[in-house]
Amino acid sequence: MSTGRNVVVVGNQWGDEGKGKVVDWLTEHAHGVVRFQGGHNAGHTLVINGHKTALQLIPSGVMRPGVACYIGNGVVVDPSHLLLEITRLEAAGVEVRSRLRISESCPLVLPSHVALDLAREARRETRGIGKIGTTGKGIGPAYEDKVARRAVRVQDLKHPARLAEKLRETMELHNFILRDYLQTEAVAFEPTYQRLLELAEVIRPMMADVGYLVHQCHARRERLLFEGAQGTLLDIDHGTYPFVTSSNCVAGNAAAGSGVGPAYLGYVLGITKAYTTRVGSGPFPTELPIDHPGTVGHHLHTVGQERGTVTGRPRRCGWLDAAALKRANIINSTTGQCITKLDVLDGLDEILIGVGYTLDGKVIDILPLDADDITRCIPIYERFPGWSETTAGATHWEQLPLNARRYLDRIAVLSGTPVDMVSTGPDRDHTIVLRHPFQG
Repeated sequence: MSTGRNVVVVGNQWGDEGKGKVVDWLTEHAHGVVRFQGGHNAGHTLVINGHKTALQLIPSGVMRPGVACYIGNGVVVDPSHLLLEITRLEAAGVEVRSRLRISESCPLVLPSHVALDLAREARRETRGIGKIGTTGKGIGPAYEDKVARRAVRVQDLKHPARLAEKLRETMELHNFILRDYLQTEAVAFEPTYQRLLELAEVIRPMMADVGYLVHQCHARRERLLFEGAQGTLLDIDHGTYPFVTSSNCVAGNAAAGSGVGPAYLGYVLGITKAYTTRVGSGPFPTELPIDHPGTVGHHLHTVGQERGTVTGRPRRCGWLDAAALKRANIINSTTGQCITKLDVLDGLDEILIGVGYTLDGKVIDILPLDADDITRCIPIYERFPGWSETTAGATHWEQLPLNARRYLDRIAVLSGTPVDMVSTGPDRDHTIVLRHPFQG
């Protein structure tokens, strides 16, 4: 596949791969950034000139002056959080409102969605079923209402009477479930409605037909970046179900989630951490314990500062799982990979890569589709000598230690996709480019 002027960025693992930094770096060459799924359960941390900024809903391109930012129809929007994020960015001197456009088709995340999310997780834990590991932000219940065709959408904020009618009907169902099934408190209608009316005044100027705007950008031959959230292995269809998110995180959803055709997508960049992490519940074949100082798991967790951007929860850590990565690259039709956090591996005597598993006495070289099967997988490892030199801040391939280069080359072979970029630190300038996604 050849490169194109539009680029899709997706996570190749269980999220938290460092997509925000890469998107921010690529926006130097883009006219617009389109977010196409998820909600404020996503967390993209950017470090620019040593200053850290955390984004959740607003596309990472907002940190580049003059870059247009679009929230596509595939995103669920919590309007209160959106305003909070805008206000925080504006306080830091970032112009947002004139550059941000929100699809009128986006479903809204309501306070009752949050209440449902939290109550369900608590009930699962009480019954001994085990939590899914959601962020508790109401994202899943909001997507449920979308599929059930009862969602309150951004466009409803333009029509107070219609908003009241739809909101009342939806909240009646939510409150019935909260009171009579989950045995918890209901959410009051009137304060929710009045708050939405207030937020409507803020959001209305940013509402737009995002799909058509993106089409017009494409017609003008402007370069567009489509930004995914979470990771491929958390995809509602292709991930480790039921321990997944509630949207399609894969590259194919960049079209459906923004309102354009798949022919607009020219290059797919899969963001891959040099090791593997996971937040929340679910199977993780190459997981290592993180609680014991002196162990590799503790090293990855502490040196990598592995805590969730949104929740602050500690991330589970383990060796790179190339068999899972192979699955992700197939699903995404990945053109090239960006390997992030390579510098976290600096100083390890030996580095392992999971190249496959044994499952019920059989050897397989790709992640299974069934979560129960994944739980029973025993990883098969290849061992590599580590390196004592630092890779932090390297900007050229030749600056990397020989063993680090061999490690990256092996990842490309095992995963079936070339390494086109390497991130060697959190700052946008800590990047090695072997093949530029925007250059054919």
